[in-house]
Amino acid sequence: MTARYGLYFAPEPGSALAVLAATWLGRDAATGDTCAQPQLPGIPADILMERTASPRHYGFHATLKPPFALAPSRTEDELRASVAEFAQQQQPFGLHLAPGVLGGFVALQETTPSEELRALAAACVIEFDGFRAPPAAKELEKRRAAGLTPRQDALLIRWGYPYVLDEFRFHMTLTSRVQENELRRAMLDAAGLYFADALAEPITVDAVTLFHQPSREEPFTIIDRFPFCSS
Repeated sequence: MTARYGLYFAPEPGSALAVLAATWLGRDAATGDTCAQPQLPGIPADILMERTASPRHYGFHATLKPPFALAPSRTEDELRASVAEFAQQQQPFGLHLAPGVLGGFVALQETTPSEELRALAAACVIEFDGFRAPPAAKELEKRRAAGLTPRQDALLIRWGYPYVLDEFRFHMTLTSRVQENELRRAMLDAAGLYFADALAEPITVDAVTLFHQPSREEPFTIIDRFPFCSS
């Protein structure tokens, strides 16, 4: 299977948010190690394990440029060099986050919209598009099966993903889709308590992180982190 890359925001490995999120999901995307999940009020351990399977596979992150296979003419070394150069043209900024629900998923979301964040995500989508191989027909069919608006379909055709640019919604996923209202509320409340200290102050967006997935069956892991210019 074709390897994929993703350009994401992820907290610095070892930071409070990174450690808490890795424990919540049961895997650290920086090391690939499994983690013992926390005991959360009102959520049995097997339910937490089951409902975090999908975000555990992807690793804790917020998507800037969605996963893509490399174009045949490009290499990973070229991608790394380009991301490093891009990152040095960016400035750090703060982001206030809190647990919320998006499409049935529990996730960390912005409490106030950030234009700096939207500009960063848009720049990642546009500037690195030359590294992206076009999606296969099956991938397009899968995306369309979820139900897309005409605008989202146009974005899918042009950029390989329907939820970019004006359709971008920042989120750091904590669960798979939770259909049961009572369980979703319990997981949302538990996330609020669990992440409270780490989210008491703004999170600093100060790097773009490159994730890699060797095949669709294998999880994403962090392969490099590219800090922004600090001056």
